[in-house]
Amino acid sequence: MSDLATFIAGLPKAELHLHLEGSLEPEQMFAFAQRNKVDIPFKSAEEVRAAYRFSNLQDFLDIYYQGANVLRTEQDFYDLTSAYLSRVAADNAKHVEVFFDPQTHTARSIPFCAVADGILRALKDAEARGMTSKLILCFLRHLDEADAIATLKDAEPWLDRIAGVGLDSSEKGNPPSKFRNVYRMAKERGLKLVAHAGEEGPAEYVREALDLLHIDRLDHGNRSLEDPALVKRLAAGHMTLTVCPLSNLKLCIVSDLKQHPLRSMLDAGLRATINSDDPAYFGGYLNDNYNAVATALNLTRADLVTLAKNSFLGSFLSDAEKATHVAAIDAYVAGA
Repeated sequence: MSDLATFIAGLPKAELHLHLEGSLEPEQMFAFAQRNKVDIPFKSAEEVRAAYRFSNLQDFLDIYYQGANVLRTEQDFYDLTSAYLSRVAADNAKHVEVFFDPQTHTARSIPFCAVADGILRALKDAEARGMTSKLILCFLRHLDEADAIATLKDAEPWLDRIAGVGLDSSEKGNPPSKFRNVYRMAKERGLKLVAHAGEEGPAEYVREALDLLHIDRLDHGNRSLEDPALVKRLAAGHMTLTVCPLSNLKLCIVSDLKQHPLRSMLDAGLRATINSDDPAYFGGYLNDNYNAVATALNLTRADLVTLAKNSFLGSFLSDAEKATHVAAIDAYVAGA
């Protein structure tokens, strides 16, 4: 392990952009399919892994939803979440804020309670081992807003344990403005607001997320850099961007990590963070993303410290909790 990789391995960090369904490893898909007697067009985990090859967001989503079909019971969601939490703990993540897509499951007649209760039980067990977490319910943007509103209402009994709402799935042709009413309803319920914008969609989608959804945090946001005035606005407002380097590479948002905009984001004073998005599909968990982009962009230790601190500063933890984590990073750096 290189000196930089060793430094990254020990660096305390948070993950703010992780889709639990996207942490479904091929071995898990195959095992859950057998356990639940679900037919999948694969005879082994190796065949599943071979299918995890795609070149754009829609191709990825097609296999992503096929994989989610093997998730049927509360225990499945518990096992899926527990496996991710164990893996990210090994990357020295101290806090995670994770997404889940209830519509993916309720559309298959899986009860909302099976999904939420399994995930929340795993998060609680991890908390007992020292990892804090928050859960974010994402709406599928390729569905209509009425479906999102119905999902928010279904979630009412769990809203005391859900920190916020998000917006994911196919971005092109599904602007944030499509969901302004459900976001208003979520805000009225005291939930934090995040949204995917500016990944494949234009910078204008980022403006809509800011002005119409009134987001507290921006997921991806790469294409914000095409609009200098927007970049200045994001920097002045200390808006956190949850950047996902290996995801961007796998989905051909960038053709080479050496062209990734993370360096430009830091230079522009944006509060960028590093995250793994859908790590089972994109070939890397949290530290894999740190290592890959650090090597490609020649990031310094100071850059990595900034990114790690941003991950806590951009979280939905209390100010006191954020300060504690930032102090832990400083202590680590002093001893490294």
